Amino acid sequence: MKSNNTLNGHTSPEANLYVIGLNYKKADADIRGHFSLSDVAQTELLKQAKQNGISSLIVISTCNRTELYGIATRPEELINLLCAHTNGTVEEFQKVSYVCKDKEAVSHIFRVGTGLDSQILGDFEIISQLRSGMKRSKEHGLLNAYMERLTNSVIQASKRIKNETQLSSGVTSVSFAAVQYIMAHVPYVSDKNLLLFGIGKIGRNTCENLLKHTKNDHITLINRTKVKAEEVASKFNLIVRDYANIHSEIARADVLIVATGAQHPTISKELLFLKKPLLILDLSIPKNVSDDVSDNEFVTLVHLDDLSKVTDQTLEQRQSQVPQAERIIAEIEKEFLSWAEHRRFAPTIKALKTKLSEIKEGEIDFHRKKVEGFNTDQADMISSRIIHKITTHVANHLKNTSNDSEESIELITQLFNLSEKES
Repeated sequence: MKSNNTLNGHTSPEANLYVIGLNYKKADADIRGHFSLSDVAQTELLKQAKQNGISSLIVISTCNRTELYGIATRPEELINLLCAHTNGTVEEFQKVSYVCKDKEAVSHIFRVGTGLDSQILGDFEIISQLRSGMKRSKEHGLLNAYMERLTNSVIQASKRIKNETQLSSGVTSVSFAAVQYIMAHVPYVSDKNLLLFGIGKIGRNTCENLLKHTKNDHITLINRTKVKAEEVASKFNLIVRDYANIHSEIARADVLIVATGAQHPTISKELLFLKKPLLILDLSIPKNVSDDVSDNEFVTLVHLDDLSKVTDQTLEQRQSQVPQAERIIAEIEKEFLSWAEHRRFAPTIKALKTKLSEIKEGEIDFHRKKVEGFNTDQADMISSRIIHKITTHVANHLKNTSNDSEESIELITQLFNLSEKES
């Protein structure tokens, strides 16, 4: 009998858990932009994955990385899906990508989800991306029990690290880093004209941190959809301007923060009519600020890759918290792998219990016909307890002999004549 690979929750003997992706370590902002997935693109990718027969898949696409976590027979299935729904090619992907399989993939997901693999150490915004990815996959019927348990375990680890360590203190995201950069490079920032273009998640977070740390109460918001900007502005008592006035607002600004989340540049040199220095921070992937803005002598352009180079005492403090965070991850990861390992032989235990129950029913029926006054209920109770003790003993044996559990499963299957369907 062939043993199924149930470590990853899939019944196929050839299916495995794969992580395929690219991140800031080998891919610069331009290349990451080629493989960036909008919400619409993620939905289309999941639809095609289901049509292709993939049983479980989670997608995340942030400013620092794009990754697919899926159950597949080959990693190429996931790579081709990604390239089909982005502007990147397979050849380009192979130059900067990574592929992890099974336990290595599990460890990778834990490090990503807890902020240990982030461009800015301790970035906890990634866990919300993972939650959103899980929710989207579940809505499309692409989240099996294994992947749901794995994701929830990562979320549990993230919560514990946030509560039990100082890894989340100080600068923990792109938005925090942007504010720190502004404060370090713009004198008298509380008196400057700050313009925020785009109020998606990063934009809103940046807005909150600007108010908190710069003490600047005259920040201006512009968004293509003015109603959304007004919703944010009402919360923070900020100024909102029409998108049609972006030329004049940029001319007034000392700092322009761009977080529009568009797939193409929204700011180019044609929008700039400057008579004084302007610091532009582009917090978007793909880049939302065209490189040609640097042709203007007044412009200083900073992209989010530059922000990751910011180092300070807070970063050193967070680095000291890594060992404790890793201990928490190791504990929860071990629990998850143990659960997954037990799932691997659960079908065999279930098949054995079914076979023994069939034998029990046959024997009880035989003695009920042969023995006068035979107590069927008592016999059923005693034999059920014996079956429970036998299957528990077998389960404990398989748990404690993980190295040769495949041989034990094969032996049990042959000994009790368990069919492949049963196990």
